[in-house]
Amino acid sequence: MSEFLVGAYLWIKALHVISVIFWMAGMAYLPRLFVYHAEAGIGSDKSETFKIMERRLLRGIINPAMIAAFVFGGLMIWANPDLLGQGWFHAKLTLVILMTAVHGLFARWRKDFDADRNKRPARFYRIVNEVPPVLVVFIVILVIVKPF
Repeated sequence: MSEFLVGAYLWIKALHVISVIFWMAGMAYLPRLFVYHAEAGIGSDKSETFKIMERRLLRGIINPAMIAAFVFGGLMIWANPDLLGQGWFHAKLTLVILMTAVHGLFARWRKDFDADRNKRPARFYRIVNEVPPVLVVFIVILVIVKPF
């Protein structure tokens, strides 16, 4: 299996990058939906539409893309275990774990909106909307520059 992975490494890497792009696109869009949802009246048609949009985005795009990114990332580690000995990679994994925690928070907040239990103002979600892009900037720098 390891021989196959080494031979397919560039394809696996491409699929990993594609998965990450879809995951981050969703992670950038979902809190923007939360901003608008927080401004919509509870029980309004607008609120009910946002519930559907948020659920479909999370379940149909963000969750599968994250899982695919983890699977392809794991396969890359399996094919190239030397990655585990590099400092930049440990820093990247730390930021990926943090991104995964943010993903979990987004999923919890989506459930709060779905149950009409949101207590946060739109401004909160405007600020939170900046977290995934900031994490991505540092992750990409670590992967491309490999500063340590």
